[in-house]
Amino acid sequence: MTNPSTQSTNPISARRIPGTDRPRRQAWIDKTPQEILARLRPGHADPMRVLETLIELFNTRHTAREKTVSHKTRAERARFLRRFFLDLKLKAGFHTMPDPRNLGQKHLHAMVQVWQREHLAPATIQTYLSFLRGLASWMNKPGLVLLPVRYGLCLEEYQRHEYAQHDKSWSAHGIDVEAILAQVTQYDARIAASMRLMHTLALRRKESVMFRPFEHVAPFEDTGLPAERRKADEYVWIKGKGGRVRWIALETEQQRASVALARALVTSRDAHLGHPALDLKRNLRRLDYALEKFGITKRLAGTTGHGLRHGNVNDLYESIAGVPSPVRGGGTVAVHVDRAARLAVSERAGHSRARASGAYIGAVLPKQPMGSRGPTALL
Repeated sequence: MTNPSTQSTNPISARRIPGTDRPRRQAWIDKTPQEILARLRPGHADPMRVLETLIELFNTRHTAREKTVSHKTRAERARFLRRFFLDLKLKAGFHTMPDPRNLGQKHLHAMVQVWQREHLAPATIQTYLSFLRGLASWMNKPGLVLLPVRYGLCLEEYQRHEYAQHDKSWSAHGIDVEAILAQVTQYDARIAASMRLMHTLALRRKESVMFRPFEHVAPFEDTGLPAERRKADEYVWIKGKGGRVRWIALETEQQRASVALARALVTSRDAHLGHPALDLKRNLRRLDYALEKFGITKRLAGTTGHGLRHGNVNDLYESIAGVPSPVRGGGTVAVHVDRAARLAVSERAGHSRARASGAYIGAVLPKQPMGSRGPTALL
């Protein structure tokens, strides 16, 4: 089996988005970005041509770190920036579109007012400001985008809810997981198997479709984890967001059965669970269609397919802490127990920070001191 730490490509290649990963133009080979942009004189060059040049030169870069970003982020950032400059004319009232290099505070203030009128969600506004900070860094103007409050945004308009406000799991919304999966199986067994992996292993929908049930299962000895962390004989490895690899122990019969089902459906040992005749984008669309077909939407059910993942990690927290998670109304636990449970949740979900667990299980509650006795103090 190929070790995921040395594998250079994803289990299956995501469908490339035109313009997000093009090779450097031949005419640019020996030129710096500054020299390339200098050919586009401010006041003379088409602003959209300047923007497209900036996107082509820099859009692979992360805003704050020395790394590249995913194809999804590249596509979303490029789409937003193009729309932003068009909206300066269409929505913000500017007679001419500015050269991106001449972008100023009057433009940013005007567009924030547009977002306020449109009642955009705080998370959306934060993302848009992040994309603009990326653009500013490409132009060597790191301080161009100010704090949200400087644009007249109140806290409620730009602060994300870092912690889950309510339980998003299927069980919390009265949905019988097994009943829905039985119905989906009649429609498409592969989609049902993907959803079962989301339910038992907390996989994202994309991860479940890309899952290779033979290639992505390894004995504990191949994981590289220390012996004291051994929880099972076999582990699933998943390459998630940012290329992070995580190992999920196949501890329960339910987890092992979900992998066995996936193996029974694929056509070869190196096959992924998505339908072999469809590319990744169409497989994901078909999964989303199945969820909608059987009523699992925010509007109809109060939750989405992602709720399977939420249910798994909330159950995981409770199995470690001995009480329900905060978002499920759980009581206080010892500090070290809560910390261990949150770390386990973050690891299973594929996040690098323990704090990310709050998005699934809720805010940290007041704790019992570490010496307190109770049902969780011995864990």
